[in-house]
Amino acid sequence: MNNIGKIIREERLNKNMKQEELAQLIGVTQDSISLWENGKRIPDTQYIILLCKALDISADYLLGLED
Repeated sequence: MNNIGKIIREERLNKNMKQEELAQLIGVTQDSISLWENGKRIPDTQYIILLCKALDISADYLLGLED
């Protein structure tokens, strides 16, 4: 699992959110969330912003630029 996927999964679980719920919040499929979390794909830029808003984290944190 890549760092972005690991962070998405950890933050989603910290918020007691299912993959389906996060997917609905940002307008993607549950499969997309699964692929990101498992490191098989990386979210496009537009989804990085939406993920950060939905998970209440900074882009720097999601991208591994800060702890």
